[in-house]
Amino acid sequence: MKRHDWLDRIRQLDPETDYAEIYRISSWYEFPWDTNQSLGFALYRTYAVPSIGRLLARTGEFTGRAQKRYDDTVLILEAVLEHGFGSEQGREAIRRMNGMHRRYEISNEDFVYVLATFVVVPKRWLDDYGWRPYSAHEVRAAVNYYRELGRHMGLRDVPETYEEFERLLDAYERANFAFDEGGRAVSDATLDLTASWYPRPLGAQMRRSSICLLDDPLREAFGYPRPPAVLTALVRGGMRLRGRLVRLLPPRREPHLARDGRQVRGYPDGYRICELGTFEAPAGGPADGRTGGGCPFGAGAS
Repeated sequence: MKRHDWLDRIRQLDPETDYAEIYRISSWYEFPWDTNQSLGFALYRTYAVPSIGRLLARTGEFTGRAQKRYDDTVLILEAVLEHGFGSEQGREAIRRMNGMHRRYEISNEDFVYVLATFVVVPKRWLDDYGWRPYSAHEVRAAVNYYRELGRHMGLRDVPETYEEFERLLDAYERANFAFDEGGRAVSDATLDLTASWYPRPLGAQMRRSSICLLDDPLREAFGYPRPPAVLTALVRGGMRLRGRLVRLLPPRREPHLARDGRQVRGYPDGYRICELGTFEAPAGGPADGRTGGGCPFGAGAS
């Protein structure tokens, strides 16, 4: 294979109908590491909206069991992409996601904003740090993929184009980014989780490096001091250098799913989609009680 064979394949597909296949190629073959990182940063941005950050802090899940929440979020979203919206596994993953969301009063506007981060942040990340930017086909496929996810979530007023998603995201953040103790707590827990994936001395540096990647409005919303300019330049320059080095590598021949990475740690013996996430506790049961029974859908080991 040549370096741009996957891109050539993408250009042969129709982003209006083949958007899921295009998104799989981009996510699993062309940009697996960048996709995982950028979607993590996309979700992280939402904590700076007080209505979102405060809710996540109040549940205690993102501050008390950050690794499990990370694992479950990654695996639920990946199940939809891997198996498709129309598959039994994909429908089960969406039911799990919608079931968790229904327990809380979350506005349609907040949901659509979160969806916008999944569309906009990965493109901006690749523009800054990727070995190549998204092609026009990939941008349109991502829009259509997350529009379809929004439809399965029952969302209203979902943007139709990338430009509309981008305008919505920027306007929503200008209007809603603000410091909140809950959002800061969830942010701290997330940065601590990231640091825990590395040996202790390196983990502390990775935490500082993560803050260097935040834009000023996001960093200020969490109340973090501005990192030294030299450190910020080194971190961002290192990220761009990585992109140039990846450009020299041969194309990936096998898919690399997020569950194949070392960050997903909670299911060494495998998992079932219907048991991912949080559940309402039965009377007298534990806070994350399982409903039990009736779960036919399995998945591979982490």
